[in-house]
Amino acid sequence: MTCRVLLRSAGVAVAAALAFLALAAAPSRAETRFGYIDSGRIFTEFTAAKEAQARFDRQVQGWRDEAAEKEKVVNQLRAEVRDQSPILSSLKRREKEEALQKAISDYERFIQEVWGPQGRATQENDRATSDVVRQIRSAVEKVAGEKNLNLVLDAASGVIIYADKTLDVTADVLTELKAGAQGATGP
Repeated sequence: MTCRVLLRSAGVAVAAALAFLALAAAPSRAETRFGYIDSGRIFTEFTAAKEAQARFDRQVQGWRDEAAEKEKVVNQLRAEVRDQSPILSSLKRREKEEALQKAISDYERFIQEVWGPQGRATQENDRATSDVVRQIRSAVEKVAGEKNLNLVLDAASGVIIYADKTLDVTADVLTELKAGAQGATGP
């Protein structure tokens, strides 16, 4: 997971650097105007974002409480198996061990369902923030238009939030890459 985040961050940095180089080299545009936002500040000061975060935090706390309760059951059964095992019949010991294994499975399944890659926490976070993100994007696009900005970056993450479509040089870069690949293979 950390590797994926680092690669994504490196990719964002490379993309931002390439965008800046492409814009700096674009002689056809008289003036390219940049702006930036601090999404961290927006999420701490925008009321709708704070409310969405508070709702999500309450949900997460409920899941943590439920996980702690399941873990408590596992620990209690583990202690019973350890402490009572010498004095229990083999049938009772096997029943206790099966109950422990079931509790462990329940706990692990719950953890995966909530905090796994496609778990409820991810889904709830996406649901809770999607409306707020839509509002922020709309506001960024409006302000960018009013201030005649061509590109708006997020200072907190380095991601492009808004870009004038005329700044997209992807097709030109692909043409150059294809030409370079053909030149490298021979005449």
